[in-house]
Amino acid sequence: MPVEPLVCAATATRVSSVLNRDVKQFGKQHMFDGSEETCWNSDQGTCQWVTLDFPRPVKVSQLHIQFQGGFSSRLCTLEGCRAGEELVRRSTLYPQDVHAMQISFATSPAGFQVEEMVLDKLKIIFEDSMDFFGRIVVYHLGVLGERL
Repeated sequence: MPVEPLVCAATATRVSSVLNRDVKQFGKQHMFDGSEETCWNSDQGTCQWVTLDFPRPVKVSQLHIQFQGGFSSRLCTLEGCRAGEELVRRSTLYPQDVHAMQISFATSPAGFQVEEMVLDKLKIIFEDSMDFFGRIVVYHLGVLGERL
């Protein structure tokens, strides 16, 4: 079955913080709007994160992410769970500090590989920011796979 984008209007999203609480200019919605000119910009602090609560179970097989160079994370942890369960660590990713789109596949070589998983909730934790103040800037976040 072909992969499709899993984030939709019914997906509940949360982020750890927004720069200066300016949701209009730097809010989470900008990770999913398809524009190259808008982004989610976190405030400073360690361990920024994004959670996605899908409206129904999904099978995640790809993760697409585009950081702003200098405001990326050297280490990303993916946690996931089914409805009513506690989040469990599922994968560890090591993205590059570049502005280009980075794509992980369940079958990709070591480095930026996501483990295929069935879940209702996904949490992406940015544990090691390149920025001295811990800020993360994401222009695009795509989660692809199959709706179950």
